[in-house]
Amino acid sequence: MASSHTKEGLEHKFINCMLLSGVGDALGYKDAEFEFCRSGRAIQEAVTALGGLSAMTPSASKMTVSDDTVMHLATAEALVSDYTTGEELYGNLAKSYKECMKDMSGRAPGNTCKATTIMLKPGIENGYMIPFNPRGGGCGAAMRAVPIGLLYHRPDELNNLVRVGIESGRMTHNHPTGFLGSMTVALFVSYAIQGKDVREWGEGLLHTLDIAKQYCEEQKRDWELIKENWSYFEDSWKKYLTKIGFLSSTEGATQSYDFSLDVNATDYDKFVKSVSHNGTGGSSGHDAPMIAYDSIMRIYIMPEPVEGPYSRWERLCRYGMFHGGDSDSTGIIAGACYGAMYGREGVPLNNYIQLEYRDRLERLGKLLYSKSQKVIKEVTKSSI
Repeated sequence: MASSHTKEGLEHKFINCMLLSGVGDALGYKDAEFEFCRSGRAIQEAVTALGGLSAMTPSASKMTVSDDTVMHLATAEALVSDYTTGEELYGNLAKSYKECMKDMSGRAPGNTCKATTIMLKPGIENGYMIPFNPRGGGCGAAMRAVPIGLLYHRPDELNNLVRVGIESGRMTHNHPTGFLGSMTVALFVSYAIQGKDVREWGEGLLHTLDIAKQYCEEQKRDWELIKENWSYFEDSWKKYLTKIGFLSSTEGATQSYDFSLDVNATDYDKFVKSVSHNGTGGSSGHDAPMIAYDSIMRIYIMPEPVEGPYSRWERLCRYGMFHGGDSDSTGIIAGACYGAMYGREGVPLNNYIQLEYRDRLERLGKLLYSKSQKVIKEVTKSSI
């Protein structure tokens, strides 16, 4: 296997990130059976009854991908399309999101995405903009943002990541809890590609929120409404990071959360629910990346890769995909980060060999890598 520090190794990171995002979605969705089950214990018992994780074989006929992957593919296809200005890129994203809604049969698309994509008018000036939505704090923007973090994975492209993460999110979720979720997922994927210490991701996010807030204020669009609704996202993350002791600015902070300990499904569901906005953990822009991050931390502290029921991948799935929240949305994010960090280490062949849209996911991973290697100018509305 190529070193991750080589060009070939970096390309494999992109490919595996895209591939395992689809796997994480399909496993967490389980043809809607798992996504809408509110008992992690029942889900994990169902996995055992199927023959365990290694027996689960997502495909186009059974265990398909959900709306999450379809919109995730739409983001990627727009990012690798032809454009020379930010306006053209945003128009391509809007067009891609509208088009992908034709592929939602049996995939349980979210109500917000269904309603807002109808409002998009690609091809006309500002046709990607929709009104502020006080109910637009769901996870529909976060679940499709992985490719943004791949394209703008370098630290010197952070401003582009912030801008595109926010603007792509606002096309359906024009509320800070929604579009900041999009930016956060992109940021975490970029960190995974960079090899940044996972324990530093949270503080990195808080720093990036300052950049995001400044950007939104400079854009002026809906600024007063955004400012009024900003604090929930930021405060939720500060509360979580303080709890686990990863917020260095907190006086006397120590790591009070032992990620190496196994947590049973019932108790983990309590955590998933505790960070939620409406009782369904992972269904909002703040908690979908938060639960995914929590599951990643639970494998990051494992000293060595091991096989069997205690492998990194199995542990990630247990916490990232097989819980009583919005498990496909947390799964697509967790799977993407795993692929960027560990490749296919410990992932059973059955989990991806017949995956629906596998070829598209892997091809777009290659195209995103190729485009990321070109000089990308600053993204503004009139230039790129």
